[in-house]
Amino acid sequence: MLKTKLTKCSMIFSLVVMVLIATPLQAARIKDIANIKGVRDNQLIGYGLIVGLDGTGDQTNQAKFTEQTFRNMLNKFGIKIPDNIALQTKNIAAVMVSADLPAFAKPGQKIDVTVSSIGNAKSLRGGTLLLTPLRAANGLAYVSSQGSIIVSGLSAEGADGSKVTVNVPSTGRIPNGGTVEREAPSTIGNGESITYNLNRADFTTAIRMADTINGVFQQHIAQPVDGGSIKVALPMDPNKQIQFIAQVENLNLTPGRASAKIVVNSRTGTVVIGEHVKLRPAAVSHGSLTVTVSENPTVSQPLPFSSNGTTQIVQDSQVQVEEEKNRAFVIKPGPTLQDIVRAVNQVGAGPSDLVAILQALKTAGALEAQMEVI
Repeated sequence: MLKTKLTKCSMIFSLVVMVLIATPLQAARIKDIANIKGVRDNQLIGYGLIVGLDGTGDQTNQAKFTEQTFRNMLNKFGIKIPDNIALQTKNIAAVMVSADLPAFAKPGQKIDVTVSSIGNAKSLRGGTLLLTPLRAANGLAYVSSQGSIIVSGLSAEGADGSKVTVNVPSTGRIPNGGTVEREAPSTIGNGESITYNLNRADFTTAIRMADTINGVFQQHIAQPVDGGSIKVALPMDPNKQIQFIAQVENLNLTPGRASAKIVVNSRTGTVVIGEHVKLRPAAVSHGSLTVTVSENPTVSQPLPFSSNGTTQIVQDSQVQVEEEKNRAFVIKPGPTLQDIVRAVNQVGAGPSDLVAILQALKTAGALEAQMEVI
């Protein structure tokens, strides 16, 4: 794991956060930096109805699919409503139900499900989800969901049109609202080997991981496939494979260090500088030009006893130009991160100015790092 140290810049503390990653790296468990191929969560989705709403459901004259779904449900119970009769029930809502099926989930186990309105329902508070099957991408149903919805948001509306909304009342959650009906297929125990996929592909980490496994078990059982995968042979005895995997995932190793990178969040103004960012010698001068135009209207009155004069409004424009007189500074070769921050602060750069300086240094060939804008 990497130790991180947050350096608070005195002049741009409230605008820019720079995370400085310190050395040396600490050892990390294999289970924290890699996952087994095929062992993952499976996303499920379903379409259902919520009933029991207090007049905050879909308006069936606008959400026609809600009315159609409700008619189909009643038909299954032997209730036939003539097509020429319009339903005006405001206590039902059509929703999409989603959930993540964990790896190795067994039939009968409970999982949480999320319910989201797809019509024009104002709130799902107080509603109950009717039995809804949740299907995977292969079209098979793996979970059945039903239960009362917990909604953190609320909405209130007055007769004059005023409205107050807190959070999102059209989305809710049902804790333990899904029951696993079918077990997801798993490749564990069905082969002679497993493959570990690194969370961050790195050739150095892949080699170190294989060497660590081979060194502990005194056998050549691990082999890097590429920069992101390591193939590990399993014991021939199926009864010992799970125990072997448990031992492997708890082994410690030192991951390879990440490449030099600068990450910029253009929305929040956050700038994160990695550990290995280096600068070549460069001179930087930063300043801004401000042009201010002010309009001061004045009233012009005609001379006394003048018969031809009229009162006029005259615009008095004033233009003022101001340029910051920030001095230039020189960046020495190979500075530390603290030196980079100190040099940038000499000109009082804010987040947008800091990004402009870093981009200019990159273009000039003085910045040895990758820049990523998110």
